Amino acid sequence: MNRIDQAFQQKKNILNIYFTAGFPSLNDTTRIIRLLEQSGGVDMIEIGIPYSDPVADGPTIQESNQRAIKNGMTLKKLFEQLSDLRSYCALPIILMGYINPVMQYGIEKFLQKCTEIGIDGTILPDLPFQEFLDDYKALYQKYGIYNIFLISPQTSEERLRKIDTASEGFIYMVSSNSITGAKQKQTEEQIKYFQRIANMNLRNPRLIGFGISNRTTFENACKYAHGAIIGSAFIQLLSKHQDNLEEAIPAFIKEIRG
Repeated sequence: MNRIDQAFQQKKNILNIYFTAGFPSLNDTTRIIRLLEQSGGVDMIEIGIPYSDPVADGPTIQESNQRAIKNGMTLKKLFEQLSDLRSYCALPIILMGYINPVMQYGIEKFLQKCTEIGIDGTILPDLPFQEFLDDYKALYQKYGIYNIFLISPQTSEERLRKIDTASEGFIYMVSSNSITGAKQKQTEEQIKYFQRIANMNLRNPRLIGFGISNRTTFENACKYAHGAIIGSAFIQLLSKHQDNLEEAIPAFIKEIRG
């Protein structure tokens, strides 16, 4: 069974933490994974593949991408860093990125490498849904990798039902029609959106992302979904406390979990 499925079967209020590979420093990737694993409060890890034009991301994650690329991070380098991943991490691992670097690497070669390492899924926001179904779904199934799709407040019910039917793992609920970025609270409009999706009784579990930054926004998201994803707020923590991550990361997770 895919580790993503196991996580949703075994736990409630899933906490998925995103960070950019190669940030703050090139060799911090495995250090951060180990600290998240050891924190005891993280259920899933989402590793960003640095890209020069991350269109779905806000200033914080864009800056981390630029810095990671400047540090020398590439997809090839990331796979090298993760070569012994499963010797120290049992959590589900998802690679989040954009389709261009994956295509340049070679889609089947990419999926084969993910399987060898123990990657459980991918999130590729700019990969068209129908293109995935027509050209890549069979390859994903061949290698046992899940591809996670995003929905937003503007996603039609018809499209949402199609995504739910084709999805594996979970559905990524973008909390608003905007780029990523930490927010202190959710708006009334967002709450109505969360309630509307919750009332659809979808087949797949849902995680809410974009704007989840603290215990309040995390706990509120968990009222309407199966958990949430924290990205920009964690990137900010890494940037601010890069010389003291061994204390800063567990403290951050403890604060989110209460």
